[in-house]
Amino acid sequence: MDRHFKKRSIPIRVTLLWLMMGVLPLSLAAQSYKLDNAQSKLTVTGTSSLHDWEEVAEQQSGSLAMDQGGESPSITSLSFAVEAESLKSGKTGMDKNTYKALNTDKYKQITFKLDQVKSMAAKGPGHKLVAVGQLTISGKTNKVEIDMELLASGDKVVLKGSKALKFTDFGLEPPKALMGTIKTGDDIVVHFDTVWKK
Repeated sequence: MDRHFKKRSIPIRVTLLWLMMGVLPLSLAAQSYKLDNAQSKLTVTGTSSLHDWEEVAEQQSGSLAMDQGGESPSITSLSFAVEAESLKSGKTGMDKNTYKALNTDKYKQITFKLDQVKSMAAKGPGHKLVAVGQLTISGKTNKVEIDMELLASGDKVVLKGSKALKFTDFGLEPPKALMGTIKTGDDIVVHFDTVWKK
C-alpha cells in the first residue's frame, strides 16, 4: 500500500512543480502601481479674448497594472481621475467660471479609463504608445485616443503626453467672464506628466 502511495505521489509533486514554474513568473510579471499625486503634474491650457490661460490640477489619483514579462511592457489596465474643483488658475474668478462650466456641483471628477493600447513602439529608453479609452467630463463620456510616452524604471513608471480637446465635444459652453465680455476659446489642451509607484 505504501508503494502505491509513493508511486502516485510522484506525479502529483511533478505536476505541482510544473504549475509553480509556469504560473509564478506570470504572476510576478504583472505589477500594480498607484499614481503619486505629489510628483505628478496635469495642466489645462487654453485661450480667451483677453489672454491665454492655464489651470493646474492639485488632486489626482489612479491605478495602473502593467506586465513587464515580455520584450515590451504591456499595460493591462489604467484608470485616472482628477478632482474637478482642484483645477486652479491662481485667479478665483476664473476658477469659479470654470467650475460653473464643468457643472462641478453635480460632477465632481474628470476620469479616464483605458480600453486598449492601440500601438506601442520603443523610443529611446522608453516606449511611445497610443492609448484608447473613455474620457468623462461633466457626465459626458467620449472615446478618445491619447499619445503617451512611457518610461519604466525600478518600482516607478512615468506616463506623459498631451491631448487636444474642445469644450463643445462634451456638451459644454466655454467659460465666460465679466458679463460675457471675456470669452474662453473652445479649444483646450491637457498636458500630463504622471508618476506611478508600486
